Parts: sequence; structure tokens; C-alpha cells
Amino acid sequence: MTGKVPTGKLFENRIVVWDIESSRRLFKEAYYGKPLGIPKPKDFEFDAPLILDLMEGYYLAKKKKLRVEDQGGANIPTEELEEVCAESYSDFAEKYRVYSLLKDAGYIVAPGIKFGTDFAVYEHGPGIDHAPFIVQVEKAGNEINAMDMVRSGRLATTVRKQFIIAVVSGTKEKVEFLAFDWWRA
Repeated sequence: MTGKVPTGKLFENRIVVWDIESSRRLFKEAYYGKPLGIPKPKDFEFDAPLILDLMEGYYLAKKKKLRVEDQGGANIPTEELEEVCAESYSDFAEKYRVYSLLKDAGYIVAPGIKFGTDFAVYEHGPGIDHAPFIVQVEKAGNEINAMDMVRSGRLATTVRKQFIIAVVSGTKEKVEFLAFDWWRA
């Protein structure tokens, strides 16, 4: 992204980019955030502030593509923003590790709450393609019961997505992706 680094204001568990041009650039770069009041933007020429979730904002701040401020206009260092994220997300370090791996690999990563998972992952972007993957993040050693697996598989099949479990090792450095395909007999 060229030009001035956009600024976002932290409001509880969201970051708002008020500058419209900055909002458009961030959204156009990799579908970061959602334009306020526009559930499914048709293009990048919207006239609304951009709402980022904390994980997106933290990622952008770490990449030096976003400056995050408190409501008084003071800069929030990434270390402090990480603390805010850790308070807002269970297992933030593991989820962020998976999020950043997927983003760095070129995927568009969105919250997966409507699918009951951590992330919905697009190859091209919302409105261009449907998210082919839903990703659930687990710590290595966590037990996953059979009922949860069946529930996740049925949901993934119903919405035509591949269900993936991202297993993060105790060091948080190693991530293994387990993909499940569901077949009808």
C-alpha cells in the first residue's frame, strides 16, 4: 500500500478507520474490515468508514500498514494492542499465528463466527468467490470429541466448504492443517 499509513481509532473490540480514502485502500488491498452500514460492498468506491476487528488491526499494525490510536488520539503500541487482543480472544496467540500464516500466504481471512468456526478463508475475496474453507484453531494436545467433528463436518458440507482444523504446537511456531472431506456413500 502506498501513501500515508492509515490511522484507526480503537473502540472497545473494534478499530474504526474514519478516513474514507484510507478505508477504501485497506479494503481494496486484501478485503480488510467491513465498510460501516454496507453488508456486501459491490466495489471499492464506498463512502463509509471501515470497521476492523482487533485481529485484522493488530496484523496491520504489526506490518506497519495501520497506526492505531486511543480515543484521545494517542498512539497505541503493538505490544499494548496485543494485550487488548489477548483479553478479547480466547487463545489469541494461537489464533493469531494461524491468521497471520494464512494472510501471509495470500488468503483473505474473515471471522468465521457465522459458521461456528474461527475463520472463513477466501482465495480471492468476498463477492468474488465463496469462502472454500472454514478453519477451527486448536492447541496441540486438545481433545476433540466425535460429536463436534460430526457437527463441523455436517455444517461444512451444508455450506459447501472444506472443514480444516489448524493445530498449533505448544511453541506456537508450528502449525499443522488437517483438512476433512466429507463423502456420501
